Amino acid sequence: MKISVIIKEIRRRIKGSFCIVKEQGMIVESGVTVMGDVRFGSEPYLITLRKNCRISGNVTLVNHDGDTWAFRHSDSKYSDVIKYGRIEVGEYSFVGTGSIIMPGVKIGKNCVIGAGSVITHDIPDETVAVGVPARPICSVGEYAGKA
Repeated sequence: MKISVIIKEIRRRIKGSFCIVKEQGMIVESGVTVMGDVRFGSEPYLITLRKNCRISGNVTLVNHDGDTWAFRHSDSKYSDVIKYGRIEVGEYSFVGTGSIIMPGVKIGKNCVIGAGSVITHDIPDETVAVGVPARPICSVGEYAGKA
């Protein structure tokens, strides 16, 4: 194992991964809560967490999609294709445990993302979205009325 990998892991365990990714440029506004083992991808500077959003445990934010590896070698016109995308989680939004947020996704304000969802496209403000891939099922107001 390379010494640089060992040093990165020791640093992450001492400081915590959340502190490390903020140092790497992730924008974290006031009141943000991150619970448990959250993975912020290889380019955390592409992530913005807006005020008072909450990210549950075992959530993964994928800002660099490696799937292009499967076809970059097949044709020279694809050799330089790389897929990156910004991720934004809006104010007072909640991302349920085990969810995956894919590149280029913006989750609006006051949203609820159900546990285990895969978010592949933008979610509008005040929306509850669940599933694989995540789809809107109701407004936050409707959801609150059921509580």
